[in-house]
Amino acid sequence: MAGRLPSIILSAAAALASPANAQSSGPSDGSAVRNIVLVHGAFADGSGWRKVRENLTARGYRVTIVQNPLTSLADDVAATRRVLDRQNGPVILVGHSWGGTVITEAGVHAKVAGLVYVSALSPDAGETTAQQYEGYTTPPEFVIETGQDGYGFIKADSFSAGFAADASREDTDFLNAAQVPINMASFTVKLENAAWRAKPSWSVIATQDKAFDQRMLRDMARRIKARVTTVAASHAVYFTQPAVVADVIDEAARQSVAIAR
Repeated sequence: MAGRLPSIILSAAAALASPANAQSSGPSDGSAVRNIVLVHGAFADGSGWRKVRENLTARGYRVTIVQNPLTSLADDVAATRRVLDRQNGPVILVGHSWGGTVITEAGVHAKVAGLVYVSALSPDAGETTAQQYEGYTTPPEFVIETGQDGYGFIKADSFSAGFAADASREDTDFLNAAQVPINMASFTVKLENAAWRAKPSWSVIATQDKAFDQRMLRDMARRIKARVTTVAASHAVYFTQPAVVADVIDEAARQSVAIAR
């Protein structure tokens, strides 16, 4: 046992010195909400948030990433609430794309101080996600193929143009191969809550987003009275412009602190 002590001590020291542990207490000056919860959208998983998480962790935030099963709205909301329940204080809840619908429903949680919509959907209570598309034209680059089981994938040969045109070929190929299908019936479920009606909201609009009509993105942000940041990026803005997205989350955390108190 004595021979193992040095390695055990070194391992413990390394763990204590790691960024995740060193930054877990959040901003020390009390100027911001300390906890950030990131919610991914359809056709992806939480790993795409890695660079956003690293940026925010370096600033002193405690960041947690939800892994949505994408099997139903109820299942994704439950996964998000599970993570919110584990937070040690007020939270900024962030959603990308379909994740915007999820945070709209789950964001009524008592710990949520503010919402950040990253090229994201924001239905009202009593509305479905599908209704948000009415009156708008989705760009032709974004094509969803739905299987007989009701689950949809982005068409493989148009994935790059439709989802992540500003990513490298290597990254796009990986994201395409790692697609997580969504149960398309999720888009037809009416929401029971609209957290943006009671919580302050921020919106990041990617001006080269091919998953949504640009007018649709602007109109959704206007309706929820979000503070808007625009950036030249694809639908995968959270992946290709992590610093911009992190800056908006940081702003939301600092401006929401008074509400959280």
